[in-house]
Amino acid sequence: MKRLRLTAFFCTLVPFLFLALPVGAFEIGARAYYWFPAFKTDLKSDGAGLSGTDLNLKDNLGVGTESFPSLEAFGAWGDHHLSLTYTPVNYSGSTIPGNPIYFNGQTFAAGTRINTDLKLRMLDLEYRYTFLDVENILAGFSLDAIGQLKVIDGEAKLAAAGKEAKDSVLFPLPMVGLGAHVGLLADILEARAKVTGIAYSGNYFYEALADISWTPFPFLDLHAGYKIIRLRIDHKDLFLNSEFTGPYVALTVSY
Repeated sequence: MKRLRLTAFFCTLVPFLFLALPVGAFEIGARAYYWFPAFKTDLKSDGAGLSGTDLNLKDNLGVGTESFPSLEAFGAWGDHHLSLTYTPVNYSGSTIPGNPIYFNGQTFAAGTRINTDLKLRMLDLEYRYTFLDVENILAGFSLDAIGQLKVIDGEAKLAAAGKEAKDSVLFPLPMVGLGAHVGLLADILEARAKVTGIAYSGNYFYEALADISWTPFPFLDLHAGYKIIRLRIDHKDLFLNSEFTGPYVALTVSY
């Protein structure tokens, strides 16, 4: 139900994203990503007085590599840029452990098949301000200061033989960062990079990407790049430590 509310919030907020821009806005568009990350994730959930088992999703729970999309809507006016991005992350696996597993107060016996699901829904509202824009270097160079609000809706679930245990988190993370853009060939070939993050009380979330885009036609950009996400969440009885790294492709349509 929380994920349905988050998706509905994304759909409702998109029109207001553009209404928030001044009347003189000169760019508006959408970008679709598809990401192919390798990952490693450690997970632990305590409950009912039981200390949870330290789990590695690949080694202990048979979770394999997946790929997934993102959808971004954006607008710009002068040096001001606003975007909203939605990313659903889904992993699943199945295994028969040789030792018992304790998760959120439930005990899963050794020799019993366990099915695992990990879901992360990420909603990013980002504001960028271009504080340096030099048009006469190469085909243009700029630097952006970034303020970002990331909302994470996550759930980890283990199920076996009619038994189910799950733990979830839902919270916002304010993040700051820096972005760069370099024109390589007039308005045909461009490079961009950005990094944002936050760290507090043993928790952190860092995100970075870099790509090269090609504009074969006006209003259309094709991207190829590399993206990294690292996060550590130690929230109440849930511990999650993850890293996602890999290439992506993207398509941008803008006016």
